[in-house]
Amino acid sequence: MNNSPKITVMRRIPFCAGHRLVGHEGKCIHLHGHNYVVEVYITGAKVDPLGRVVDFAVINRMFKEWIDEHWDHGFVLWDQDHEAIRAIESVQPAKVFKIPDNPTAENMAKYLLYEVGPKLLATLEGYDLVLEKVVLCETEKSAAIVSIA
Repeated sequence: MNNSPKITVMRRIPFCAGHRLVGHEGKCIHLHGHNYVVEVYITGAKVDPLGRVVDFAVINRMFKEWIDEHWDHGFVLWDQDHEAIRAIESVQPAKVFKIPDNPTAENMAKYLLYEVGPKLLATLEGYDLVLEKVVLCETEKSAAIVSIA
């Protein structure tokens, strides 16, 4: 019987990005931006000699670098939103990241959980880590939480 606890650590990463929600029934149908905060929850079953699942700086470096490069101060748009993509790309320089779904907080969190996180964590040798949960706060009052089953 394994008595080792499962330990989860969390890192919070703020970023700014624009998007729009195709088909939205309110003002979010327009191009607009948010001051997002993403929380990544990473779980491991063992700790290093210092007692850490993984150093917070390692998590920050990996996830913050990815977010800074791809999403921060850019537009996250649905890859089928050709009109918005064309509009943003008509102004140079342009930073557009296309995702396969309407860029709701839920879909952005899901993208980080299933597409980005596993690839980033796979680059860490000697660790057995899982991205268990992503919380994407779109505003101070609203967040989407996506976790693995």
